[in-house]
Amino acid sequence: MHIRRLPHHAAIAAATTPAALLNAVYANRGVTADTEVTPGLAALEPAQQLRGLDAAVSLLEQQVRAGGHILIIGDYDADGATGSALAVRGLRALGAAQVSYLVPSRFAFGYGLTPAVVDVAAKQQPALIVTVDNGISSAAAVTRAHELGIPVLITDHHLTGRQLPDAAAIVNPNQPGCDFPSKFLSGVGVMFYLLAALRSRLRETGWFTAKRPEPNLTDFLDLVALGTVADVVPLDRNNRILVEQGLRRIRAGRACPGVLALFQIAGRDIKRANAADLGFFIAPRLNAAGRLEEMSLGVECLLTDDPARAQIFAQDLDQLNRRRHTIESEMKQQAELHLDSLNLNDAALPPAFCLYGDDWHQGVLGIIAARIRERYHRPVIAFADSGDGKIRGSGRSIDAVHLRDAVAQVAHNAPGLIEHFGGHAMAVGLTLRIEDFPRFQTLFHSAVAAQLGTTTPEPEILSDGALPPQLLTLETAELLHLAQPWGRNFPTPCFDDCFNMEQARIVGEHHLKLRVTTAAGQSIDAIGFNLAEDLPLAQGQVQLAYQLGVNDYRGVRSVQLLVQTIQSI
Repeated sequence: MHIRRLPHHAAIAAATTPAALLNAVYANRGVTADTEVTPGLAALEPAQQLRGLDAAVSLLEQQVRAGGHILIIGDYDADGATGSALAVRGLRALGAAQVSYLVPSRFAFGYGLTPAVVDVAAKQQPALIVTVDNGISSAAAVTRAHELGIPVLITDHHLTGRQLPDAAAIVNPNQPGCDFPSKFLSGVGVMFYLLAALRSRLRETGWFTAKRPEPNLTDFLDLVALGTVADVVPLDRNNRILVEQGLRRIRAGRACPGVLALFQIAGRDIKRANAADLGFFIAPRLNAAGRLEEMSLGVECLLTDDPARAQIFAQDLDQLNRRRHTIESEMKQQAELHLDSLNLNDAALPPAFCLYGDDWHQGVLGIIAARIRERYHRPVIAFADSGDGKIRGSGRSIDAVHLRDAVAQVAHNAPGLIEHFGGHAMAVGLTLRIEDFPRFQTLFHSAVAAQLGTTTPEPEILSDGALPPQLLTLETAELLHLAQPWGRNFPTPCFDDCFNMEQARIVGEHHLKLRVTTAAGQSIDAIGFNLAEDLPLAQGQVQLAYQLGVNDYRGVRSVQLLVQTIQSI
C-alpha cells in the first residue's frame, strides 16, 4: 500500500490550531475560499440548465392540475428508494391527488424499466409513468408504454447508451446536450431538482392558496443526503451542499420518522450524524430490502409519518441486513477460496476478475465484487444464476478503470453477447447467457487492459501529511467529524506518521487493537478494522496512515487513531 501525501502537507505540519488544520485539509481538496467551505442552498447550480426540464415540468403540472394518476417507478437500491420516497412525498406536498410507486423486484424483473415492468404498471392505469434512478437505457420499455398509451417521464443520472428512449421527457445531467455543470447528481438529486422546478412553475401560475400552501422542499433534504451518500457519487461542490444541508436537518431531528428510526436501530447518535453514518450504517440497512426481498419495505419506511410504524420497518430492515451479512460472509469465503487456489501474486494479477457462483445470491453480488476489489485492487464483476439459462452480474471498479465504458466496449465488439447492461464509472450491472461467460470474461479483460495500458494499478492512500502532535486531540477529532460531508472525491482527512508500538492484539477476530506512542511521547489508542492479518507488522517502529476517530466508552469520550495501513520501518 503506497502512501501519497497531498500537496498542502507542509501547511498541515505547520498548523497550530484545529481551525488552521481544517483550512489546510480543505486546501488539499481544492477548497480555498471561505465561501466555498459551507455554501448554502443558494449556491446550488441552477435547475434551468438541465436539458428536458421544461418538458418534464409541463408533464407533471398537467397531471397535478388534472388529478391524474402519477406512478413512480424506482430502482431497488438506496438511491432509488430515497428518490421514490422523495417523489411521492414531494408530489403529494405539491398538491398531486394520485401518486403511487412501484419498485420492481430485482429477482423477477432485473434492473430498470423493462417491457414486463410496464405491463405490470399498466394494470394500475397511470396517466403518467415517472422513473427515478433508472430508465435511460430502457428504449424497449418506453416503446411498450407508447403502445399502451402511457407517457413516460425519465429521471435518471446513469450514463446513456447509443440510443435514447423515445420518452415524453428526459431529465438526466449525463444525457447528450445537457449543459448542467454538475454531472454527478444522484437519482434522488435529480428528482429534488425536478420537484423544485415544478414548485416554481406552480407558484408562478397561482396554484398555491391558503388551503393549499406552498411546501418547503428543503424538509426533504434528509432523503437527498442519504441517497446521494449511499450511491457513492463524487461529492463535488453541488453534492456537498445537498448532503451538508441534509445532515443539518438530520442533526436537528428534522428527518422523516423512517430515517430517525434507522439511526436509532443502528445505534448512531442523531446529533452527531455525518456522511459516514449514512454510508456505513443507514444505507446498508435500507439496501438490504432490495438485496434480499423487495425495496417496497424500504420505501414504506421512508414514507410513513408514524414513528411507531417507522420503528417496525426499521427493525425489519435491520433483520434483513443481518441476514445479508451472513450470506455475504459465506459468498466472500467461497470467492476467496477460489482465488487462493489460483496462486495469484501481485506481479501476475489479471487486469480484472470475473467470478461466478451457481448458488450465489443475486442481491449480494455488488458487495462481493467490492470486497474482492478491495483485496486485489482490480475491477471485479460477480455473477449469479438468474434462471432461464442466464446469469446476472454486478461489478465494482477502481479509479483507473471506467467500468461502464469497459462493458460497453465488450458490447460493441461482440453484438448480442450482453443482453442488457447499465451503470457508471465505478459500478455496473449486466445480464448474459451462461454459456457466454467465458467469452465475456476474455473480452472484458481485454477492454480493461486497453484502458490501463502499461499502467499497473496499485492501491494507494492519500494522506494530508503528518498531524502536529499538539493537534492529536479530541477537539480536533470532533471538528473533523462534523466539518464537512466527506466522501468520494472529497475524502475523509487522513494523516501519516511514525509511531512506536506499545501493544497490539486481535479483537473480534478481524480487527487490531493497538496502543502507540508518538515521537513526542504521547501515548494513544488505535484500532485497525479488518487488519488482523497485519499483526506481525505491529511491533517496534511503524508508519501508520490513519484517520482521527472518537472512542465513546461508557460515556467517556477520547481520541483514537483509525488505522488504514501499517508499514514496518
